[in-house]
Amino acid sequence: MSHSSRKAVITAIISNALVTVIKFIASLLSGSASMANEAVHSLMDTLNQGFLFLGLREGEKPADTRYAFGHGQKKYLWNLWSAIGLFSIGAGLGLSHAWHSWEGLGSSHIIETADIFGYRISALWINLGVLATGFALEGYSFLVAMKEFLHRMRAAGESNPLAYLVKADDPTLMAIVLEDSAAMLGLTLAALGIILTAATGHAEYDIIFSALIAIMLGGIAFYLSFINMRFLADMRDMEAEYLFQEIVEDHPELERYHDLRSIIIDEQNTVLVAEIELKEEAMINGLRQRIHQSAKQLLDDLSHNPDQRRQLQQYAEDRATVEVIIGRAESIIDEIEQDIKARLPRVSHITLEVEGVCAGVPPQGECEE
Repeated sequence: MSHSSRKAVITAIISNALVTVIKFIASLLSGSASMANEAVHSLMDTLNQGFLFLGLREGEKPADTRYAFGHGQKKYLWNLWSAIGLFSIGAGLGLSHAWHSWEGLGSSHIIETADIFGYRISALWINLGVLATGFALEGYSFLVAMKEFLHRMRAAGESNPLAYLVKADDPTLMAIVLEDSAAMLGLTLAALGIILTAATGHAEYDIIFSALIAIMLGGIAFYLSFINMRFLADMRDMEAEYLFQEIVEDHPELERYHDLRSIIIDEQNTVLVAEIELKEEAMINGLRQRIHQSAKQLLDDLSHNPDQRRQLQQYAEDRATVEVIIGRAESIIDEIEQDIKARLPRVSHITLEVEGVCAGVPPQGECEE
């Protein structure tokens, strides 16, 4: 778990937990529908960010006998549950509360003052004070998340935050940024509903803005669900595949490739597989000399007796031929893998199969295999 992601999640959990408590108290004292929905909003954010923290912790576990490529995808699963929870519980409860508040408009009245420790305090000022406190706490969490988001955006060579938000490869950070953004927008909507209700005496404004808060939660949850579903659906890493194609075109020892595939395990691990065909000259040039040197070294290792060396001559040449050809193919594959990993470190697992060797002037465009 990166220190920056951990800090963003923990900061969000602490700030949202504090805000949840004061919002619930304020909603009970003032009877505001917007404040009640904001309290539910903050409660769901707190629980969801707890899920994100668990996802980060589970995702950092190394590979083992059951998870060959590590536990990275568990992070997306926890994020998905978090988004579904935000949609089904936060948005659902918010809309339900707004609907019941609307139905009870005729029989309810606006609470103008509340008794706190024997003092009569305006409900408007209670709500606005709580919202101001929420802005301070959730604003700090928002700044922590945005700092990390902008740092990664610049590292990726992007300058447009909205464009990077769509294609960012860390759904956990995206979830924190979006939830904190929604929290700030939700506080603004709640303040508008409360102020308009206090100014006009019509509770409809408070209820309408509370419904908007719930709808906003549902929209963000749907978007986060979609993002995490992509990573759980064997999504290909097109950047890695384009890089492989570029390397094949520029590599002097490769003729062509086939059956190129990739899969994103998590934002730090991509698996790439392909079949390649080598150029004839890459394998043949200097081949006889390398086989001769390898056979001689093998004979020297086996025996110094002239009679035994003559008996082992054919064996040494056959074995040297196999070793040199395989070794040459392996060295080419190693060069390609090192080139890919140097330019795109998240490609952690590469499997290349040599399908054949293309002749310099292949008859009818075919390759020897």
